[in-house]
Amino acid sequence: MFDFSAEIKPFHSLGDVLLNTNISVYLAEMYADHCVEYKEYLLPDASKRFSYVLDDTLTISTEPDGNIFSIGCNQNYKGLYKNLLYAGQEFGEIKKLTYRQRIFNGSIIIDEDFGIQFILPSPFDEIADSIDNIPSDLKLNEIYIGDFSFWNPCK
Repeated sequence: MFDFSAEIKPFHSLGDVLLNTNISVYLAEMYADHCVEYKEYLLPDASKRFSYVLDDTLTISTEPDGNIFSIGCNQNYKGLYKNLLYAGQEFGEIKKLTYRQRIFNGSIIIDEDFGIQFILPSPFDEIADSIDNIPSDLKLNEIYIGDFSFWNPCK
């Protein structure tokens, strides 16, 4: 059962969808109970990936074998991360509620948690080199969970 208000759990789940499970577990319910937009896309290395967007709220991304490697949500999602942060929140508020924010690949990593990322909207995804370049009133409408620990320069 999908839950668009479930807790956001880095490295684990979003919307009650579990990372590293196969999309086949969810397909019947997805297509029976939700409006689903399916997309195929290529990564820069030409490998294929697939995404399923449910009710314009939840995005499930898979590898060709169906393994779920990332789950995202937008401002329509009502669940919280650490009972504080959510999609659609202004950056200034996020900054006040967290101790560290860093930019990686057009995303913001909060408090060294490499299991969750806030996506910077255009044009900030291309031009923001420093947290100081991001306006306080900028809304961060997308959150993704997955394993982004390979970005961690301390590993």
